Amino acid sequence: MNTEVNVTYITLDGYVELQKYRYLYFMIMFTVYILIICFNSSTVFLIVIHKNLHEPMYIFIAALLINSVLYSTAIYPKLLIDFLSEKHIITYPLCLSQTFIYYTLATSEFLLLAVMSYDRYVSICKPLQYPTIMRKTTVKGFLILAWLVPACELTVSVVLYTNVKLCHLSLKGIFCNSAVYKLQCVRSVALSIYSVIVLLNISLFPMLFILFTYTRILIISYRSCEKVRKKAAQTCLPHLLVLINFSCSITYDIAVVRLESDLPKPVHLIMTLQMIAYHPLLNPIIYGLKMKEISKHLKRLLFR
Repeated sequence: MNTEVNVTYITLDGYVELQKYRYLYFMIMFTVYILIICFNSSTVFLIVIHKNLHEPMYIFIAALLINSVLYSTAIYPKLLIDFLSEKHIITYPLCLSQTFIYYTLATSEFLLLAVMSYDRYVSICKPLQYPTIMRKTTVKGFLILAWLVPACELTVSVVLYTNVKLCHLSLKGIFCNSAVYKLQCVRSVALSIYSVIVLLNISLFPMLFILFTYTRILIISYRSCEKVRKKAAQTCLPHLLVLINFSCSITYDIAVVRLESDLPKPVHLIMTLQMIAYHPLLNPIIYGLKMKEISKHLKRLLFR
């Protein structure tokens, strides 16, 4: 067999009895993908067309939901094709591209959630300064940085991965994620150290910042009047629910990769499908039900 072919193509070996259930898998995941697109796009559409929703908080929500659509689009089309294919392979460059897009959008979500927590902090704790701090240029800058910083940092990782020698040509998964590091013949120390730095910069530090801002909001709200406490509950609760949902998704991702060899194949598949379905599907539902202004426009759209 040609060595170049072996190096170039990666087998996605995470499917369970695909021959028997391929059409069931396809219909379920196709339905989930359509629902993700419809739910997220509908909420974004409402935010775009209604001027009273052209505020930083709702703009960040729209960015988060667009992120969910792009995140899903990086995974689902290839997944749906594989359900109906005899061979489940992907070229190594495309595998790296999918990993890059997947983690760029996933980690940018951490930064978007951090920006949203800051927006709520300024709105609740410094209401008089809010118009001055959260100007249009500031909002645009936050959005650009939320997507640009992860993309730049992860580009370096992809470049480093393109130069490693591969000894393993099979991933125990249904799409390319951080498990690609297990394809290496020898683990690169430089790549491992850089991966930890990236993880700290675009995951752990934003999470600590989110916890700090919401702790401050909680303290200020507790000391304030009932109106402030009510505002904090109404606007912060949806963000916290999304944060918990997203954290569970990231935990799944880490567990799937780290426990890969210890998990039975059906369990591994179920965990992966949950990871890519729950989060992008629940985000618009949470915001649609919990955000008063969005919920009001959504009801008008559905029941007029």
